[in-house]
Amino acid sequence: MPVYSLNGEIIDQMELSQAVFDIPFNKAVVHQAMTRQLANRRQGTASTRTRGEVSGSTRKLRPQKHTGRARRGDIKSPLLRGGGVVFGPKPRSYRQSMPKKMRKLALKCLLSAKVREGNIKLVQELAFQEPKTKDMINVLSSLGIDASTLIITAQSTPSVVKSAANLPEVKVVPSTLINVLDLLSYKMLVATVPAIHNIEQIWGE
Repeated sequence: MPVYSLNGEIIDQMELSQAVFDIPFNKAVVHQAMTRQLANRRQGTASTRTRGEVSGSTRKLRPQKHTGRARRGDIKSPLLRGGGVVFGPKPRSYRQSMPKKMRKLALKCLLSAKVREGNIKLVQELAFQEPKTKDMINVLSSLGIDASTLIITAQSTPSVVKSAANLPEVKVVPSTLINVLDLLSYKMLVATVPAIHNIEQIWGE
């Protein structure tokens, strides 16, 4: 893969690990990993009150017979406004588990897909003297990127994060925090050379 400077010039070549960037796409595993991540970020705190939990008297509203009206119980009936909820949600955990090997496979499938589709750009290093949105726009423009972009750095870089904060379709994450949902949500992938080394070391085992 060619390695670019921040001005968009090719300054080096880098060989990617086949154990990470040359994996056949497994749709089932990627889908399961995506579903798991979406489920695990749910709080599961939705709650409603049943007729036994709402406040109100248990007195029968009217006599059972001889009124010509419907048979009616107490004011907490689910049929009445302010009454209980039938089969409503209660706090629960939506957490899903997934074997570690399958999680690693899903990430490697998506990274390999980015390479095959030509949606990855490597840069030697990415750092700014001070946070400036204009500098980030110039870098992406020099690389010929005009789509949603995920930028991967070797470690957390505040100046780069702040430079991309005002760009709605750009996100910056350190190499240790890459995940399936981000790789699916952003079309282009921009990674620094040290970040690629970290990814190969973590996920190539």
